[in-house]
Amino acid sequence: MIVLIPAYEPGEHLVPLVRDLLDQDPDAEVLIVDDGSGSAFAERFAAAQRAGARLLAHPVNRGKGAALKTGLRDVEERRPGDDVVTADADGQHTARDILRVADALRVDSARGASELVLGARGFRGEVPFRSRIGNAISRALFRVAAGWGASDTQTGLRGIPVGMLPWLREVPGDRFEYEIEMLLRLGKAGFTAREIPIETVYLAQNASSHFRPLMDSLRVTLPLLLFAASSLLAFLVDTVALLVLQALTGSLVASIVGARLVSASVNFAVNRRVVFRSPRTARTFTQALRYTGLAALLLASNVVWMQALTGAGLPLLVAKAATEAVLFVTSYQVQRRFVFGRGAAARRSADVSGRLAPSQERFSSAPDGPAQMDITPRFERTS
Repeated sequence: MIVLIPAYEPGEHLVPLVRDLLDQDPDAEVLIVDDGSGSAFAERFAAAQRAGARLLAHPVNRGKGAALKTGLRDVEERRPGDDVVTADADGQHTARDILRVADALRVDSARGASELVLGARGFRGEVPFRSRIGNAISRALFRVAAGWGASDTQTGLRGIPVGMLPWLREVPGDRFEYEIEMLLRLGKAGFTAREIPIETVYLAQNASSHFRPLMDSLRVTLPLLLFAASSLLAFLVDTVALLVLQALTGSLVASIVGARLVSASVNFAVNRRVVFRSPRTARTFTQALRYTGLAALLLASNVVWMQALTGAGLPLLVAKAATEAVLFVTSYQVQRRFVFGRGAAARRSADVSGRLAPSQERFSSAPDGPAQMDITPRFERTS
């Protein structure tokens, strides 16, 4: 079992955590990735090495996601077949909880299961305001975006079964958004997750955390925000077209149909390339057929709602806004899972079975010093 800890300018809790982990489980390996902390923290990392940790280092800060990917690749290359538990370096995760997640992975492996295990905090008691608000916002937006609920979307304590490692290296994101992207893409990749409760620990009001509530909450909810922006653009196009066609034809139904054809074309193009980032190898025609089917269902719903609301006396624009709000969540879920997501699990299986070319990353190390990365890692797939 590998315990992977990405660390940027860690506090005094890192070394005791390494000692506690190895005292409680001498067979575990603790792998720390120094994410460009600088010379001021060199002694702290050296102390972690003396306590028994293995150390890799980025020469400059590249972000938590990049540090996790560096560690995951190292595990795949040195210890193929091992599961991984990721944990934070800021003192929020106790050795006891980290090893509970490791035990959960072992139990899953013994029964042939393969799930992402999330160490979920309860957020009860004296929780810093920024952490409480950040997690509340993330939970609400995550449920809409992912279609399933997680009580702690920001937890860094995660048990990763070995079969998930190749896929995780391909999940986009180099900073805090990487962990939420992992959860958002989990179902589409054919994986599932479960939670186990862990202790909620905040030391000095979580002062050592590098998570920025406003900016990083925006980062982790970016997929949903992009979809909202795309939907707003389509709404504006649709509304202008609706008003023009209504003035020209006087027919509400014909105006709705015509406006939707225009706005749907714009929405499909934006969602395919920007929001869901469909790979260029995906069949545009197949996706267009699925999107057309969804658009037809949404159009029928749109007509029913618009006629009902305008018939009840609501102004056209008010009825339009209310209808689009009702259909927003349904549209996002269907597009993410069906229109642009079908076949992802099959592609993932093929990717996992494919052979990855050796990493282009080079390491150098001085005696008793941390390994240093010379260049940004690149992954190349071979046939």
